[in-house]
Parts: sequence; C-alpha cells; structure tokens
Amino acid sequence: MIIDLTLELSEETPVYPGDPRVEMKRWATIEKDGYYMNALFLGEHSGTHVDAPAHFIANGKTIDQVPLERFIGKGAIIDVSYLDRNIEPGDIKMVEEIVLFYTGGKSIYLSEEGAEYLAEKGIKAVGIDNPTIGGFEVHKILLSNEILIFENLTNLEKLIGKEFTFFGVPLKIKNGSGSPVRAFALI
Repeated sequence: MIIDLTLELSEETPVYPGDPRVEMKRWATIEKDGYYMNALFLGEHSGTHVDAPAHFIANGKTIDQVPLERFIGKGAIIDVSYLDRNIEPGDIKMVEEIVLFYTGGKSIYLSEEGAEYLAEKGIKAVGIDNPTIGGFEVHKILLSNEILIFENLTNLEKLIGKEFTFFGVPLKIKNGSGSPVRAFALI
C-alpha cells in the first residue's frame, strides 16, 4: 500500500512567512498551441519539501550533492499530537533511518535537545507535518550532522502503528538549499 505524504502545489499552498508565494501561469493550451503546459514560480521550500545542509550551514552540501539514498529509508512515525510543548528526547520512543513526527496540525516543534538526541542516533532524516521542524538552532544541529529535514508532510496519521519505507525524492537543483518533494510511504 502507498500513502501519499505530499501537499498539493497550487497558488493556495501555504508558505513559510516571508517565502515567495507559489505562482502558476498557463503557458500553453491544447486549443491554441497543440499542447498543455504551466509555468511555475516557487521557492525551493514550497509545499512538502526537504532542507539540504546548505540551507543553514555555510559550505554545507547542496541538494544536488546529497546522495539519492539519503532520501529513502525505513521510517518510524511518532505521534506527538497529545503534547502541549515541544518534542523532547523522552518523547522519541523509536528511531529508524527516518523519523517522522505527527503533530495533528498543532504548533509542536522539535526542541534543540530532541535534535541533539536524533543526531546522536545517526539517523538519515527527520520530518514533520508543520511548515518547520523548529527554530534556527534546531535546523543547524540537524543539518550540520547532514540529517535531512522534511517539512509540510501530510497524512502522517495513516502511518501510526505501521512499518513502512519512506521516500522523499527531490528535484536535482544545482546549488539548491532544498527542493519540493513527492513524499510517500510504502507499507
């Protein structure tokens, strides 16, 4: 079974405050041009996306320099939707190659201590169903350890209690700080 974990990209897609809005313009139509195509304008961190180390780390790897196998791995889902505070190490009950946090849309983020704990565990990536995993320091802890960050995931509740493989493959953007992804889980 495949679970789609990706937000739809459209002009209504919410973006992090200050980031460019997604714009879509009709470029060609079948009636006029014989084919259909849209032109897109969006930031690298629009919709469901992944942060590369270069996003916060000077001379960090850009998205095109990260090996493809880093975007795929055995996943663990942690339901933190019951919390009324940020995610601490004690809340992280299981660790796999890729750790995903289900907040249920609550303003819950990974703490610096939680980020350090995950870095010690040597995971490939971490993800969340919020526009950000946490503050600048959380990003720096994770990305300096080359732990990729997936943000704006959706449908994570469908993974609770399941074993799965996570896929979040980016566009190969030269010198990119991140990329939109088509994220999904294979149960």
